[in-house]
Amino acid sequence: MKTLIAGKEINVNEEGYLTDFQEWNEEIAKEIANQEEVGDLGERHWTVLKYLQDQHKNDVALTIRKVGKSGVTDIKEFYALFPGGPLKKATKIAGIPKPVGCI
Repeated sequence: MKTLIAGKEINVNEEGYLTDFQEWNEEIAKEIANQEEVGDLGERHWTVLKYLQDQHKNDVALTIRKVGKSGVTDIKEFYALFPGGPLKKATKIAGIPKPVGCI
């Protein structure tokens, strides 16, 4: 289905995750971050989002534990950056599919 994000029609699934990464850009990420109540994205947010995108491109299964051991961020900071479901929110903002382990 299509939805309007950052003034652009974007293909998303029933949970609001982008179905075509090629449609993702930073403006879309910023709007999704606001919708997910993450707020303004700072340098640390972008670092984590880039890491998640790289892992997805390499077909690496994502878990909170794996992100916490990545050296990119620790679990405490990950929760602080993306409160209320860090992996679920961060992957949505990054424009990649929701990880299998997320409810």
